Amino acid sequence: TVENQSSVSEFLLLGIPIQSEQQGVFFALFLGMYLTTVLGNLLILLLIRLDSRLHNPMYFFLSHLALTDITFSSVTVPKMLVIMQTKRKSIPYAGCLSQTCFFILLADLDSFLITTMAYDRYVAICHPLHYTTIMSQSVCVTLVLGSWVIACACALLHTLLLAQLSFCADNTIPYFFCDLAALLKLSCSDTSLNQLVIFTAGLTAIMLPFVCILVSYGHIGATILRVPSAKGICKALSTCGSHLSVVTLYYGAIIGVYFLPSSNSTNDSNIISSLMYTVVTPMLNPFIYSLR
Repeated sequence: TVENQSSVSEFLLLGIPIQSEQQGVFFALFLGMYLTTVLGNLLILLLIRLDSRLHNPMYFFLSHLALTDITFSSVTVPKMLVIMQTKRKSIPYAGCLSQTCFFILLADLDSFLITTMAYDRYVAICHPLHYTTIMSQSVCVTLVLGSWVIACACALLHTLLLAQLSFCADNTIPYFFCDLAALLKLSCSDTSLNQLVIFTAGLTAIMLPFVCILVSYGHIGATILRVPSAKGICKALSTCGSHLSVVTLYYGAIIGVYFLPSSNSTNDSNIISSLMYTVVTPMLNPFIYSLR
């Protein structure tokens, strides 16, 4: 097994399928988006740190989401830009596994943080009198720590199982990053256990949080309808509109890639969806929350 695993010392990332004459335009576009992501989210972190009015649970979670978005984009986008500019498509075996590990960790962490923010909005609107009691500092810290622990556990489990697989002849990944599903397709080992863990962890880290968010907003909607007033609806939309925008972009793209039947989607459409949640969503968060 060791010989088989070591027979592939590197993988080739094909990157984004664009014409060579358009490479410069897309390089400038994605570089601009990446710099906007980093600077925008750093600005959010700075504002939350400096403005005492933002020292509340919602912005505590937002600061962690901003930090996660910076690192999430940094896991994939710089390598994608290097491929576009230099045409060096190779990534070492260890580097590919590391990228997969951090990608899963940060994607799951994003999912859990977005869910905690939905819970925060649910408590704020449905139980406003008990908000400060329920969302105490210890509860907020526990929710964030719990998110980190579960995300780390999922990422390590996937990576350790991936490291046990053998990779023989084909080492070409038709993506701009080391996607777990794409790596499993290249393996010449039995990947049934890996697929089972993907399904189980996918339910835990993506679908379960998504359902929790829908339930939270269902309760919020029901609470608003019980007291139908223009002022109440405007306040709820102001409080939740930005969060719903993030939820729609993030989960819509992930479900499109990983949960819809592959026969209905081409590789190009999967790449576009992947770009949505790895590049576009982290970049939009600062704008969405600045408007809020």
